[in-house]
Formats: sequence, C-alpha cells, structure tokens
Amino acid sequence: MDSYRNLPDWPRAHGGAAVHGQIRVRNSDFEVSEDLGFEFSGAGEHDFLRVRKDGANTQWVADRLAQHAGVRATDVGFAGLKDRHALTTQWFSVPAPGRESADWGAFAAPGVEILEQHRHDRKLRRGAHRGNQFRLCLRADKIDHAVVAAQLQRIGQFGVPNYFGEQRFGRMAGNLDSALELFSGKRLKRRVKGMALSAARSFLFNEILGERVRNQTWDQLLPGDCASLAGSASFFAVAEPDAALLKRCREFDIHPSAALWGRGQPATAGDVTALEASVCERHASLAAGLEEHGLTQGRRATRLMPVGLQWEFVDDGVWLNFYLESGAFATAVLRELADFADAMAEIQRPRNST
Repeated sequence: MDSYRNLPDWPRAHGGAAVHGQIRVRNSDFEVSEDLGFEFSGAGEHDFLRVRKDGANTQWVADRLAQHAGVRATDVGFAGLKDRHALTTQWFSVPAPGRESADWGAFAAPGVEILEQHRHDRKLRRGAHRGNQFRLCLRADKIDHAVVAAQLQRIGQFGVPNYFGEQRFGRMAGNLDSALELFSGKRLKRRVKGMALSAARSFLFNEILGERVRNQTWDQLLPGDCASLAGSASFFAVAEPDAALLKRCREFDIHPSAALWGRGQPATAGDVTALEASVCERHASLAAGLEEHGLTQGRRATRLMPVGLQWEFVDDGVWLNFYLESGAFATAVLRELADFADAMAEIQRPRNST
C-alpha cells in the first residue's frame, strides 16, 4: 500500500519564500475570529454561543457544552474546526427544544469563555459561516522589510493558490494513510472516515492545483474550464472565455477552478479535463476510493484572495491581518510569503485534544 507521510512541497506562485520564520510561538500569535454572516431569528430551539477559546480543540469545547446542557455531543453545531494552538472566537449552537436555555453563566472549562448568547431557529451547520478574520504573527530573526513588503504587495494584488492547508491531512499526513486503509477495506470510526475522505479529496485538489501553478494557469480561465463564483460554491462551465469573462476574472468576481474528485462526468472539457485526469491516474487508489465511497464531482476555486491584507513589522517578525472566505486556509497565504515552521507542531497533544 502506498504512503503519503511526506507531503509534496506544492509550488508557489510568486517566486518562493521571502523570509524564514515560525508561527504559533504562542497561542496569541494566531488569532481567528469567525464571521457568521447572518442574523439571528431571536426565537427557536437553539442557543447560539459566541465562544473564545485559548489552546482548546473545537470538538472538545463542543463536548463540554453538550455535557453542561445535558444533550448529545452530536447535537451541538459549529461551522468549522478552528486551530487548537491559537486564540480563536467562534460560534456554537446547542439545542434546547421545548425548554429554557441552560445556565450558561455557570459554564466553566479551562481556556474557554462564552462571550455572547442568542436564540435561533436552526442548528449551526458545517461551512455555514461567511469567513474568518485572521491576525497572525510570523516570528523571524532576520527580515528584509523591502523584500517582504514587496511579496505581500504581490499577494494582495494577485492572490495566492487556494491550497488546502497541511492541517487537513493530519499529523504526519496520517489522514491520508487512514484513507488508504479505508479504501483497502478497513472499517473506520465515522469521524475518522470523514477526515480520511476529506484528506484524500483535498490531496488530489492540491496536486491538480500544483500543476496549474507550474504551468502558470492557476489564475487564468482556460477553454473548457469551470469558473467559480467568488464567495460561493457555485460554478459554471466555460467553453471559450470571452472578453467579459476574462474581465470578471481579472476583477476577482470569478476564479478558475479545479476538481474536488468523485463520481460523475467532469464539467470541464479539453486540456483542463486531460490535466485533471492525468493527476488522478497518478493517484488512482485515492481517486477510485473516493468514487467507490459515493463522493460526487465538485469544484473549488484555484485562487484565493486575502481581503484587506495589512502588515506591521515588529522587532522579531511581522504581523499580518486579513479576511478569508469560508473553507480557505491562512497557511495558504503564509506559505506564499515564507518558509515557516509551526512552533506548536511537535508539542505533545494535551488531554483536550481529539
């Protein structure tokens, strides 16, 4: 059986790293604030809780909320998994059907604080949020301010390849090994299975995107491409990009896309279809496994725009501020700027890790 323990160093779009450094030297170096993007109904059977967590795992927090409210952990909703080694603010929904809310003022868990409470009429689902605001520090001993600033200007002007971050693949890419075990017939727990399928699909996407970065088409609409609408999961086929579509692409209203592999005929044509098929042939076990487990073809934008990108140099590094749409990875932005090590990556997992 193949192994994917060593992830490829997928190509960068803007000429390589401008600096070497570390992220997450401390939790407060990596701040994430979730933007739901919708209003609360003010009534209904769910408590929506805005929670700030410091060094806590999202699922662990959901389990503690469930215990406090006396409900099943699977009934607690959240829009996405946020980094454990970080200072993050996100929303959770906790059901309270036919009864009053739990006493959230009495809730206590280490590193966790409830900031707001609202009532809403439906559970919070994965991916339901609009996006996330990031404030990150890249710690580095030596920084050429002019070089780093120039790279950040390129990133802000042209965007970055929309890679899935390494965290999608698990520690030492263990989620990909789980996928290979699953595809060879091993039964996995539901949560592990879900992470394995997601990792396999994400890996194939990154491989396809890497090819488009190499041939410098990651930010260009091609004949036979599919255009992804900015800020949306919607896409449409492009037989031949005309002047109007090319203008929309230059203005970041639409983006090129790459396959999220699964069953069904691709919506692409020509060279785009051939490129994606050739990549999946190189990783046939992953592609076939996704099809056998019933995943259907989807698309994801190949280009990611960090909105409102700003930076500030400090004595031992640079602080970055930017906003990303739901499903995007801050590390995809960082890797276009720097070769970096995650200072928390080798720390022993605490008890509140899953």
